[in-house]
Amino acid sequence: MKKKATTKLRDSALLVLKARYLARNEDNEIVETPEGLFERVALAVAEGERNFSASRDRWEEYGEKFYNLMANLDFLPNSPTLMNAGRPLGQLSACFVLPVEDSLFSIFETLKQAAIIHKSGGGTGFNFSSLRPKGDVVFSTSGVASGPVSFMRVFDAATEAIKQGGKRRGANMGILNIDHPDIEEFINSKSKPGELTNFNISVALTDDFFYHLYKGEPFPLINPRTKKTVRKISPEWLFNTLCENAWKTGDPGVIFIDTINQHNPTPHLGRLIATNPCGEQPLLAYESCNLGSINLANFVKDGGIDWERLRIIIHLAVRFLDDVIEVNRFPLPQIAKITTLNRKIGLGIMGFADMLIKLRVSYAEERALRIAEEIMSFINEESMKASMMLAAERGPFPAFPGSLWDQLNYPPLRNATTTTIAPTGTLSLIAGVSSGIEPLFGIYYERKTLDGVIIKEFHPLFDEVLSMEMYSEREIESLKEEIKAHGLVSKSTLKEEIKKLFLSTFEIPPEVHLSVQRAFQRYTHNAVSKTINLPSTATTEDIKRIYLLAYEWKLKGVTVYRYGSKEEQVIYVRAGESEKLLCPKCGEDLEVHGQCLFCGSCGYDQCQ
Repeated sequence: MKKKATTKLRDSALLVLKARYLARNEDNEIVETPEGLFERVALAVAEGERNFSASRDRWEEYGEKFYNLMANLDFLPNSPTLMNAGRPLGQLSACFVLPVEDSLFSIFETLKQAAIIHKSGGGTGFNFSSLRPKGDVVFSTSGVASGPVSFMRVFDAATEAIKQGGKRRGANMGILNIDHPDIEEFINSKSKPGELTNFNISVALTDDFFYHLYKGEPFPLINPRTKKTVRKISPEWLFNTLCENAWKTGDPGVIFIDTINQHNPTPHLGRLIATNPCGEQPLLAYESCNLGSINLANFVKDGGIDWERLRIIIHLAVRFLDDVIEVNRFPLPQIAKITTLNRKIGLGIMGFADMLIKLRVSYAEERALRIAEEIMSFINEESMKASMMLAAERGPFPAFPGSLWDQLNYPPLRNATTTTIAPTGTLSLIAGVSSGIEPLFGIYYERKTLDGVIIKEFHPLFDEVLSMEMYSEREIESLKEEIKAHGLVSKSTLKEEIKKLFLSTFEIPPEVHLSVQRAFQRYTHNAVSKTINLPSTATTEDIKRIYLLAYEWKLKGVTVYRYGSKEEQVIYVRAGESEKLLCPKCGEDLEVHGQCLFCGSCGYDQCQ
């Protein structure tokens, strides 16, 4: 293979690659360079071309194109593809959903299947709503049921033991429908530190719940075993409880399950029951999906967007992701069956905030929303065209007859879905850009890696923009010290027009966050991973407004995170914060007194 591109990586990217992605020998010594990684992945994925007569003789040519696609950091596939392609494991998908049925055999069969997936580097989503509630009768033993949350703890412990092969921290999504009798216990299940640490949790909110909430009528909780109403409760009280917990800890998030299923591309195969751990990929039982993200920061040219180059990359990325399905070694035969029936792929983006900075547009401006819609509508349309071209070359996805696309008289498609917006946490670190569609978390940040290393760095565009604005090196260093101390660009002495470009996520109103998510969701087949980051001073009422607006705007889900609401978080915006304990109430430093934590600013105290 003739390689062209040489990857230029930041120190933080090299640190992540060495820790998690580069191949090692039996003595745990790294035996691969970043270029070697991209070559390994490119050639392994290009093997999929051999399965089709139209491209069989061109597989090496596509291998070279795939290499340059990644080495130029124009596009990166999800982590399992980078880790496992061209290696013995060969499991390349990130997202899985497994069914949990109401029997001990089914529960532990699913647990075994989840363990196999976690070992291969995948993340799993479950909907526990089929399980009978705590205290319900178990006829086979004449005993009583322990309820969904008790089994979630079993899944959590198993995940802790596996840690996804040691390369990815175990990740699960636990979902419970809002009408389950154990919903209050589920909502409170992560209220204590150390509970369900390997789970993100989300409540599946229904149209029926919002009907009762708006009407102020008692809401029925239904036993899934008998399908009968157990009791009726105040929907307002339940909604308040949900929002209070999200304020305290960031959990649970919410998904709008009826909205999700309105956009189910293959309803004839069943309902979408859950999502992957970050919520962006709704899936059927036993379905998987492989994702990849385009680095938008690489497509700004002469002050505008290079649409033609972006079109070429979109078509190549869709081909890459479809080839991943061809060469993938699925962890279970049930997963291979449903995945190859639908052939879902999820092409998304990263570096949106970087693109805006290069275009000299503030994330909080109305123009940013227009750019979001233009970009995602273009990606969605071109990815569909690419899928149609692949269908003509390779055949449509087998479940196309009877699908939503068939009913709408679309030409045959190779893939049931083509677009998803993922959070791109480590991928964006490798590419050196902002994650997903998020604004900058901060110009300066301290980020903890899986092995405890703390990365401390400024956003790479900060020096570049300030140099273009004729700031001297001394002025730039002085500004950096200000920002490291205060965390927020708004508290610095930067020019106002520069401050607007580098607003961090906590300086942007929640409605703007939601508006950006809405703009991208309009042109995304699957869902959009987006965290509504809030300052430590945000209230429960703020979170209620966010959830209600998200439902009214037909988003598929939403997650909030109030800064400092978790004892341990991954990323911080002030120097030294990664080594400190912060008050969850006001964000100031906590003092440790024996087994108690105390805040001298607001009086908050917590004792173990």
